[in-house]
Amino acid sequence: MHLRRVDEEILQELLLVAVNDAEPVEVMPPVAGPPGWTTKRQEAFLAWHRARQPGLTGPLHECTFAISNDGRIVGSARLAYHGSHDVLETGMWLARSERGSGIGTATLRKLLDEAANAGARAVIAETTADNAAALAALRHNDARLTTHQDSTHVHAQLALDETRPPPPASPNS
Repeated sequence: MHLRRVDEEILQELLLVAVNDAEPVEVMPPVAGPPGWTTKRQEAFLAWHRARQPGLTGPLHECTFAISNDGRIVGSARLAYHGSHDVLETGMWLARSERGSGIGTATLRKLLDEAANAGARAVIAETTADNAAALAALRHNDARLTTHQDSTHVHAQLALDETRPPPPASPNS
């Protein structure tokens, strides 16, 4: 499993994976219009990733990575500054056919390494209480999880320090 910065070539592959093996709501901000992968939604997907190509030092202070497993693009992950330059927010999506294989846990570990290399002291993530795969990946990477009262919203915080134990072995690491 590898993370690859999204460039134009990778972006076209990533769009194909999204269109063929994910729903728009799973992989990008909402776009008005009829459901499904409309031309407008595909263009918005491409524009969203292109805007983040300058990376953490660019105007959006965010970067996206393609998740590659066995040489194939299987999803996307991102890091973005969250209020300061020592806390990054992360998120990811995987193609439906790749979910449940441990790729999310391994991807999060690699994202934590990227965040540490960028000088972050912590990484945060947001998910829902019914997203068992995300919660498992977060727990395997020692996240502190907080569920908000009267909500299914879960906030995760992952500390980046020398005392973090390595995560369990994962596929294709």
